Amino acid sequence: MAETSLRERALRHLARREHSRAELVRKLAPHGSAEEIDDVLDRITELGLLSDHRFAEAWVRGKATRFGTARLRRELALRGVERDTIDAALEAEGVEDDVDRARAIWRGKFGTTPADAREWARQARFLQGRGFGTDVIRKILKENPDESA
Repeated sequence: MAETSLRERALRHLARREHSRAELVRKLAPHGSAEEIDDVLDRITELGLLSDHRFAEAWVRGKATRFGTARLRRELALRGVERDTIDAALEAEGVEDDVDRARAIWRGKFGTTPADAREWARQARFLQGRGFGTDVIRKILKENPDESA
């Protein structure tokens, strides 16, 4: 009976959106033992209903237009996705050029070059929070002569 309940819970979660195996383990933990959860998730994986690779690709596809590569990697790692799977998902989605994505995000939020050092720092913090590196941020904001930040 517990297995059916766990399986139903897992399938309900997967019906809403893709989940990583680690996410499902965490969500099912209050409802069964670790062994029961592993058995259920192994069976669901065998049936092709649970896939960390598919989850990572869906996650990257949904978030790539808003975040940099560093943040995408960090978020996937926090969700229990293996490093190789993360690399494959980023490669499959063609997430290579942070500069173009950062420029598009920056243009949508600000659109004008920073007028002073304070504004430059504000725009840089925004892009950094989105997961872009300092080299990318400097390229985007380089029109401002004050790059001391």
